[in-house]
Amino acid sequence: MADAFPNRAAILSLQLKKLNALLAALVPSNGFYAAKLKGRISPISDLDDFRRNIPFTTKAEVVIDQQQVPPYGSNLTFPIDHYSRMNQTSGTAGAPLRWLDTPDTWQAMVENWTTVFLAAGVTAEDRIYFAFSFGPFLGFWLAFEAGQRIGALCLPGGGLSSSARLRAMVDNEATVLCCTPTYALRLAEVAAHEKLPIDKTRIRKLLVAGEPGGSVPSTRALLERLWPRASVFDHHGMTEVGPVTYECPAQPGVLHVMEEAFIAEVIDPGSENPSPPGRPGELVLTTLDRIGSPLLRYRTGDLVHPSAASPCTCGRFNLALEGGIIGRTDDMVVVRGVNIFPSAIDDVLHRFGEVVEYQVRVRNSAALADLEIAIESSLGETQLDNLIRSLERDLQNTFSLRIPVKAVASGSLPRFEMKARRWIRE
Repeated sequence: MADAFPNRAAILSLQLKKLNALLAALVPSNGFYAAKLKGRISPISDLDDFRRNIPFTTKAEVVIDQQQVPPYGSNLTFPIDHYSRMNQTSGTAGAPLRWLDTPDTWQAMVENWTTVFLAAGVTAEDRIYFAFSFGPFLGFWLAFEAGQRIGALCLPGGGLSSSARLRAMVDNEATVLCCTPTYALRLAEVAAHEKLPIDKTRIRKLLVAGEPGGSVPSTRALLERLWPRASVFDHHGMTEVGPVTYECPAQPGVLHVMEEAFIAEVIDPGSENPSPPGRPGELVLTTLDRIGSPLLRYRTGDLVHPSAASPCTCGRFNLALEGGIIGRTDDMVVVRGVNIFPSAIDDVLHRFGEVVEYQVRVRNSAALADLEIAIESSLGETQLDNLIRSLERDLQNTFSLRIPVKAVASGSLPRFEMKARRWIRE
């Protein structure tokens, strides 16, 4: 099977060829990188040479550049009239970033999204339902165009309520659902409330992204229990770089980086040195095909655990990330000396299907952080007390911390269509 996929030597050769073409295009035409690289670019001989001579790019640098050269910054390789698309980040971690694409760079990213669909087993026979409003976020538009490219019937769900989307899925006989893991849970909740059996839909595949849930074991299991005819397929990307990974067809919860389109590195966030093989670290990406608005050695802030095995059991030699995106460098909370990521809390709570929704409050006092979790559940009072005790016990066993859990009224916690914002920091 390994012969069906490019080996490491072929991947590295393609990366080096694309990288040198990219660098040649950037200097002197791209103001951001011409200044950052000081105009001195020689052909890169290998990826070690690349890492030695090309500095990291941080989100803070890009934010400052767009503030100083509004509205799009100086990271543009071509004159403005070459660009035909504008998208922007959600702005959940600060000011939104605007990103421009030429027709060529846009089509390169559509090709990457097509790879996601093909890896998920989506074909021209499928009917893909896109359960989100189409705004300036990059992924929705790319996914829709990629669905069209493979010949699938693409069904937009923008501007509809959750119940209307469920009815549309049934009426149009949709077979694939694209949304966040949180919103897939929300749709199942609405279906139960409105007594619409979820198995009335023909959904066979849940394509989820936007948050770590698709690779969190208990969240994945809960989704597949609530959508009994469907399997979960995870992937991830960013507006700044485009689609990056797709789930390994042979190993649920493992994401493969599309290394034909990216140079991927995993570094220790503190030392900025490469993480030892098989050790977790921060994902750093260089976009090889997005020449019009590229990023070199971009520190994504995403924490990953690269697999030490190559090739993967599926036969691919592409970098494999065990557990998908573990969390973000700025999401970690230290509670009495214990490092806690939101995905780890998610994994504990979603072991209990009786938890309909939850919210975590982080309280800081005297330089110490404490957590408190509020849950919604449809259980009666006696059963609810047992559930809270079980939750607190599992949290204690997992983190060696006492984390109090309280029940709140049904419907009192917020629901989310896009990325969930369950953590409240005080």
